[in-house]
Amino acid sequence: MVEQFRLEVRSWLEANCPPSMRTPVIEDEVVMGGKAERFKNPEAKIWFDRMVAKGWTAPQWPKIYGGAGLTPAEARVLREEMSRLNCRRPLFSFGYWMLGPVLLQYGTEEQKLEHLPKIARGEVRWCQGYSEPEAGSDLASLRTRAVLQGDQFIINGSKIWTSIAQESDWIFCLVRTDPDAIKQKGISFVLIDMSDPGVKVEPILLISGASPFCEVFFKDVRTPAKNLVGPLNGGWQIAKALLTHERLNIDEMGDRGEEQSLEDRLRQAVGTVDGKLADRGLRDRLAAYHMDNQAFRMTMECDTALQKAGHAPGAASSVFKWYGSELGKRKFELLMEGLGNDSLVWDGHGAPEDNQATRDWLRSKGFSIEGGTSEIQLNIIAKQVLGL
Repeated sequence: MVEQFRLEVRSWLEANCPPSMRTPVIEDEVVMGGKAERFKNPEAKIWFDRMVAKGWTAPQWPKIYGGAGLTPAEARVLREEMSRLNCRRPLFSFGYWMLGPVLLQYGTEEQKLEHLPKIARGEVRWCQGYSEPEAGSDLASLRTRAVLQGDQFIINGSKIWTSIAQESDWIFCLVRTDPDAIKQKGISFVLIDMSDPGVKVEPILLISGASPFCEVFFKDVRTPAKNLVGPLNGGWQIAKALLTHERLNIDEMGDRGEEQSLEDRLRQAVGTVDGKLADRGLRDRLAAYHMDNQAFRMTMECDTALQKAGHAPGAASSVFKWYGSELGKRKFELLMEGLGNDSLVWDGHGAPEDNQATRDWLRSKGFSIEGGTSEIQLNIIAKQVLGL
């Protein structure tokens, strides 16, 4: 049955995935959904619509929630066949890979029916409200306050380093609902509509010249009590579960489907001898990166299979997050090394792709910070994995 499904998937993908959607993803062509989505590449819209119709933007979610109801084996086949054709992901969504699993586990049926289909169809773009100016690594010290008044929470406070907040429709947020309880005991997990007039977003300009991170301010923001996920003051458990899913996906910074593109860029930069990179040292480091990256991918696949078999994700996600961050930084260091002086460019100098390489290298420095710093991940690994 699985092999028959593979033949059907292969045939469908070959007939329906547009040519430009079989190339390495370009940053400004990433589809994140929501009201801000503009689809710079028309073929991205075609690909997105076709995958939504199949339920393959959330392949293992039940059909009632906008997915396709695929089994773990069928979902693996879909991933393998998309990889074989180099198909781009049709949707990059925080709602899908962070909030979705949490709602499936902790949400009410009303919350699932309200939010999951919109996530799967890319109708709503979500951002994450966790870190605060004085609550980053020590997240449990957060002070954004939510007071229950009747059937609404009144929320005041701020969040920082909130990715894509300026383009998001909703935010899933940790708030303090019991200021007298010890840290973790007084936190709740709520969903907030960003269109509330009390929500203010201010982008933060990074050294790369981009502003993907933002500060978010809440002033007397009102959200219905029905938007509380899980029990009141029980948000810390949900927060940890969501962080596990986040870290399992952030590790993909080590591999964004561009290994061949990286090699091509290096070939162009340093030239070739007998079809190989002319710089032997760089060639050795590139080969080592490819081997480590492939081993990492295979380990991730094993862990995914264990989770699909019923094993809960645990502290191993910190291993994946830490190592994936390091791989991601290695990739851009290799690119900068190969480009040499051509990498030291900015606006108006050098080729456009070299300008982008410089920005990508600068951006990669944040890989070991976002989603939990590498230092925090190493502490978790030492305590919870190695038992030190």
